[in-house]
Amino acid sequence: MSEFDAIFVGAGHNTLACAAHLALKGWKTGVFERNTTIGGAVQTREFTLPGFRHDLGAMNLSLFAGSAFHRKYANELKAQGLEFAPVADCFASAFPDGRWFGVSNDLEKTAGRMAAFSAADAATWRRLIAAFPAEAEHLFKLLGSPMSARALASTAWNLWRKKGVSGALDTGRLLLSSPRAWLEENFESPHIRATLATWGMHLDFAPDIAGGAVFPYLESMANQSFGMVLGKGGADTIIRALAGIVTSAGGRIVTGADVAEITVSGGKATGVRLASGETHTATKAVIAGVTPKALAGKLLPVGSGDAGFDMAMQKFRHAPGTMMIHLALDDLPDWRAGAELRQFAYVHLAPSLEQMSRTYQQAMAGVLPDEPVLVVGQPTAVDPSRAPQGKHVLWVQVRMLPAEIAGDASARIALAHWDQVKEAYADRVLDIIETYAPRLRAKILGRAVFSPIDLERENPNLVGGDQVCGSHHLAQNFLFRPARGYAGWDTPISNLHLTGAATWPGAGTGAASGFMLAQQLGGR
Repeated sequence: MSEFDAIFVGAGHNTLACAAHLALKGWKTGVFERNTTIGGAVQTREFTLPGFRHDLGAMNLSLFAGSAFHRKYANELKAQGLEFAPVADCFASAFPDGRWFGVSNDLEKTAGRMAAFSAADAATWRRLIAAFPAEAEHLFKLLGSPMSARALASTAWNLWRKKGVSGALDTGRLLLSSPRAWLEENFESPHIRATLATWGMHLDFAPDIAGGAVFPYLESMANQSFGMVLGKGGADTIIRALAGIVTSAGGRIVTGADVAEITVSGGKATGVRLASGETHTATKAVIAGVTPKALAGKLLPVGSGDAGFDMAMQKFRHAPGTMMIHLALDDLPDWRAGAELRQFAYVHLAPSLEQMSRTYQQAMAGVLPDEPVLVVGQPTAVDPSRAPQGKHVLWVQVRMLPAEIAGDASARIALAHWDQVKEAYADRVLDIIETYAPRLRAKILGRAVFSPIDLERENPNLVGGDQVCGSHHLAQNFLFRPARGYAGWDTPISNLHLTGAATWPGAGTGAASGFMLAQQLGGR
C-alpha cells in the first residue's frame, strides 16, 4: 500500500495534465492505468508494420498547442521532448464531380479556391476571418473557463460590454444554431457548405442538430487563422512529455493497474483498490478519468449516496461509434481531383449535408451506413518521420457507426457482430476512397482495422466506439456536462472528482478539464 496526496484513475491526457500541475505544486501524485500503454485515445503505435507509426485516435494537436496548459508549461513540455509539426494545408474535401476545396493558412489561397465556387462566398469568408479575433475572444473564454453560473455571467457581461446587446445575441444564436442553419445563412455553394459541415461530424453534430454550428465555425476559422499542428513523430508526443513532467516532479505512473474500486469512508474518497487486491490511499483527492457510467456503475459499487447523481451518471448518453482503419502505404493516394490534395493533413469524403444527415440517422437506427463520412488523415504528408523513408501512413476515421448492428443500409453485409463484419465494412470504406483515389489498394503494404467494439476494448471510455466520450448535444453540454449540478468536476463524495472528455468542456486534445480541475485543487 502507498499513500498519495492525489490518486488518478486512468492515464489519459486530461488526468496526466492534472497530475503534472499538482506534482509541480508539490503534491505526491499516483496515476494508475489499466493498460500497458498510457495515453487513452492519444496513442501512437506500430499497428501495421515496423517503422510505421499510427495515431490510434486523436491526430490533430492544435487544441493542445493553443491550450492554457501549454502556455503555462511550454518550457517544461519542450524539455520533456514535446515537438509539433506545423500544418499549412489543413483540411479539404473531395467531391464526386471531380472538384475539391481546401482551407490553408494562406488566406489568398483559400479565398481563391472559394471564389472558383462562389465569389460571394469568398467575400463572406474574408469578412468572417476579419471578425474572427473579436469573436474568438468570447468563445475561447467560454470554452476555457469553469462551467459555473459565475463564469457564464462574467462571459456574458464581457460579451455585452464589447459587442452590445445585438452582438451578444448574435453570439448566443451561433451557439444554439445547427450547422446547416449557420452554413446556409452564410454560404451559397453546396461544396463549401459540405466542406465546413464535416467538422460537426467529428463530434456528433449532424447538419440539423442544434448547437453544432460553433464547431465548424471555430475549426474553420482557427485553421485559416492559425493553421494546424500535428505531433512530431506521433500524437503521443504530448503523452510522453506530460508523463515526463509527472515523474520528474516525483509522481508515479503505474501501468497494468486496473482500478476495481474507489474506496469511500464517511462520505469521503480515501483511495483505490486495484483488481489485484492492492490498495492505495489518497489524502486530498481521487480524480477519475472515466465515463460517468463507469464511475457510478463500477468504481462506486454501492453508489455515491446520492440517488439523483447516480441516475444521471447512468443516463449519460454516448455518441455514435467510429471505425479506425490504419494503412501502411508505399505512397500517398493519387487523388483524382488533383495532386494538391496530397499536401493536406485531412481530406474529408462527405459530399453533401444530405449524405451526412442520412449517415447519422442510419447509425442511430443501428444500421451500417451505405456511405459513411470518411476523414482521411495524411500525417506523413506533414511529418515524414512517422514512416520509413519514402513510405507513408494513412489514418482513416469512419463516422458515424452503430455500436450494435441491426442491419446494413446496402443489404450486402449479413447481420452479425462487429468481429465478423469489420473487415467487410473496411472493404466498403476502401471502395469509397478508391472512387476518389483510384488504385489505392495497390499501394497498401499493411492494414489494421479497429471496429467500434475494438476501440472500446482498447479504451473502456470509448463506449461503443464513441471517440468523443459522450454526446455534445445541448442537453448534455455546458452546465449539463456530464449532468446538471456537476459541471465543475465534483461529485457528491468529498475529495472525488471526475475529469476527461465526458466533463466540461468536452472532447479534444486541449487538456482543459484536467488543467482547470488541477488549478481548482492546487491553485494556479
